[in-house]
Amino acid sequence: MYILLPMNSEDVQEASLTKLEDVKVWTQLLVEEGELVEVKHSSEKDSFENFSECVVVGNDNEYVWPFMELSMLVLVAHTQRSIDDIVEAYLFKELHDLAY
Repeated sequence: MYILLPMNSEDVQEASLTKLEDVKVWTQLLVEEGELVEVKHSSEKDSFENFSECVVVGNDNEYVWPFMELSMLVLVAHTQRSIDDIVEAYLFKELHDLAY
């Protein structure tokens, strides 16, 4: 699955999930068979070669309708901020569905 993350840096080790309005770089993760396969960065969320099936945001108050209109799954990482933590939470189904 391709997962889209709004991040504050391209540095994989230092980057943190950020609000959609504060995005510095978009990160696309490819997670297959329980492991992180690929990490790509772009300044534009629509410029990735593959369509992201899911977007992860930091809280329920983010404006996510543009993603929902594209039929993307929206998950919320309430406490996870690093790429590793988000991937682990995704794999263990610890990310939450968006609360309306």
